[in-house]
Amino acid sequence: MRRSTFLAAATATALSATLFTSLSPALADSTTGGPVLVGADGWYSQPGTLFVTAHSDHPLTRITAHFFPLDAPDGGREAGSTEDFTQYSGQDATSGTWRAPVHLADLGDYRVTVDLQDASGATVTGALSPYDLQYRTIVTIPDLTANPGTPDYLHQQVSVSGTVLAEDPRHPDATTQADAIPVDIETGRGRVTATTTAGGRFTAAFVPTQTSIELSAAPEASSAYPGAIDLTTSKQYLHTTQAPVRFSASTHALNLKQGATGTITGHAEIQTASGWQPLPHTDVALHGLDAPHGNVVAGQTTTDSQGAYTLHVSSENPAPSAELVVGTDYMPFQLVATQPFSLHVAYTTHLDMSPSLNDDASLHVSGYVYYEDPRAQWPAKPTVTLQYSKDGKSGWKNAATLPVPVRHNKPLFDETFARTLTTRNTDAYWRARFNGHPDLGTSTTKPVHLYRYATRITGFRAHPDPIRKSQPISFGGTLQYKKGTTWKPLSGGSPTLYFKPRGSTTYHYVCELDSDRHGHLIGMVTAEKDGTWAIALSRQTGDHYLRSARVTDYVDVR
Repeated sequence: MRRSTFLAAATATALSATLFTSLSPALADSTTGGPVLVGADGWYSQPGTLFVTAHSDHPLTRITAHFFPLDAPDGGREAGSTEDFTQYSGQDATSGTWRAPVHLADLGDYRVTVDLQDASGATVTGALSPYDLQYRTIVTIPDLTANPGTPDYLHQQVSVSGTVLAEDPRHPDATTQADAIPVDIETGRGRVTATTTAGGRFTAAFVPTQTSIELSAAPEASSAYPGAIDLTTSKQYLHTTQAPVRFSASTHALNLKQGATGTITGHAEIQTASGWQPLPHTDVALHGLDAPHGNVVAGQTTTDSQGAYTLHVSSENPAPSAELVVGTDYMPFQLVATQPFSLHVAYTTHLDMSPSLNDDASLHVSGYVYYEDPRAQWPAKPTVTLQYSKDGKSGWKNAATLPVPVRHNKPLFDETFARTLTTRNTDAYWRARFNGHPDLGTSTTKPVHLYRYATRITGFRAHPDPIRKSQPISFGGTLQYKKGTTWKPLSGGSPTLYFKPRGSTTYHYVCELDSDRHGHLIGMVTAEKDGTWAIALSRQTGDHYLRSARVTDYVDVR
């Protein structure tokens, strides 16, 4: 019979490292055949059973395993052995894995050596396994359950329960219900803990935060079972039910001026087995879909306890193509609901106007308009509307629409306008209004009060008549202005005196007269020749008085 005995102590340690890395297993009697030990191990979940993996050129006929405490000195007495092996896997007895029960007096970790013999008589003695035997108590949870198995909106809380059992490999038929054992329960993106009570039972609860959950539990280390092997349960897969959602919105479009805030109100509901019911405490947001830097949240809020919401929308980011969204992605119990929305922002414009009334009651207007934000654009044909009102507060009426020629088409550059027009409103408030569009805001100037009163000269006469040449001529009459429907004296006026000699068709300027506080004309000239004297308020009328009609009187000079 060929025989080979493995080296012990340091040689055995070096060989175990070689076997562990699957390099050059030792052969019997330095020949090319014979038994080879691959490894011997008590599988993690079965410490009371030893599994030996080996192969040979001939069927293996005998396997004996020996156990030594890890802290035992080399050459020390073994703690026990087993040779009751049966083949566990493999095509035939030349190669495979064999298993045998292990019966030791004490729990702990053990070195394992194996004796092998095949049908040819070749033997290997004391082959050191690269693995240790962990002969320890196993703590398991064989009955982990979750209820409900498919949580939904009305049944969100999942109750997890189970029993913790302890199995001592020295007493494989006597399983113990483990009390006071902490249990760690993995719930996908979170975890909960529990402690077993009498009978080894534990219960914990959680609410899923995702639609799919990998649920597992594991006993934690306990002083009741020091060094025990705590086995994690197999994963259970839970899937939540996502219910449909619907909601109302007070509007689906907002046109906001830059800097303003819009408001949307509505109500959200969720469909359950009991019908549609309010959806509380759920996010509501307005998402812009065509922003240059991706999806922009233009407003966000949360439904109240009755599913109602008020969403304040900022004009900071325009979103012509947007959507209202109730809920967020991956909510475990509800689907996301959307509705289309349009948010237009009219960027701020700045408008100024300088109006004036001329002596002939014509109105001259000039001004400019510009915007600041580079995102804004002029409409194809921008215009300014000229408006008037009697009191400057209400009753505004359109007087004219003035085009604004676009010359620069850039932010912060004035685009100007001007117009002179005839008006009958000689006592009114005037303003200009820029007619914006969805991308440019409407702007209005402050009202400007423009007024010019009609004037007249009544009772005009030159006297004496006839008069001697070189004698002074005095003029009588009253200068008046009309305010509302009443004619009142105009003091300090400067009506212009003209003279047309007899036989001429042309009046010539003579001088300016004056008027006292009663509007009576003051002034005289020297008579030179026959002719017609005329007077009118026509020059230097100031900002508030219009020209008067010319009145005349003929004087005979002798």
